[in-house]
Amino acid sequence: MSHPLAKTMTTMSKVMTQSMTLFVVFLGLFASFSLSAHGVDEDTRLFLTQNEGVSILPFIYIGAKHMVTGYDHLLFLVGVIFFLFRSKDVLLYVSLFTLGHSITLLFGVLSDIQVNAYLIDAIIGFSIVYKGFDNLGGFKRVFGFQPNTKAAVMIFGLFHGFGLATKIQEFNLPQEGLVPNILAFNVGVEIGQFLALGVVLILMSFWRRHRSFLQFSTAANTLLMSGGLMLVGFQLTGFFVS
Repeated sequence: MSHPLAKTMTTMSKVMTQSMTLFVVFLGLFASFSLSAHGVDEDTRLFLTQNEGVSILPFIYIGAKHMVTGYDHLLFLVGVIFFLFRSKDVLLYVSLFTLGHSITLLFGVLSDIQVNAYLIDAIIGFSIVYKGFDNLGGFKRVFGFQPNTKAAVMIFGLFHGFGLATKIQEFNLPQEGLVPNILAFNVGVEIGQFLALGVVLILMSFWRRHRSFLQFSTAANTLLMSGGLMLVGFQLTGFFVS
């Protein structure tokens, strides 16, 4: 008969393996997003450059597609909800992020505020680093204080909105129908965010049922920080090279 401790270790090993496999698949989804993140296919590009007048449904679709493939925005949201176990907390923080990026998306486009795309995307990458560092308790350990998490999510949401605005401004959309089209784009962004976040929450809920969630939470947030640092480096390199 097998020793009870051996059985326990075998069970834990299986759970850890399954959870890590799920996590790798989870990261793989984001890696696949990175290949086309913020990318615009030729049909969409032609539509945006040639469209005239109000086109509500196409802009909703484009906004949703942009958010679903926007791995930088999604990685930040993963960091935000990583240790949020109550639905009302998830709703609160996601609402703050939504409010922030909606304000600057609309304000940036409608007021024609030009922001360097490389620098704003570098800040978005930094927001991912910040949230991973925050989840690891880095501020208390290193600096001896804890920043206001809600304020941080709201502020970084503002920068994420400017990031969205810079992508739209690249196409020099005509003024005719601009307001309803941008509002429709923003609605699409929220729909895409809702769909992507739903998938993330389902995967997170499944992972949280296993002990490996807490065991590998440090590694997960370290990977989150690493991904953010890579984005920062990539964007700053683009800024100085261009």
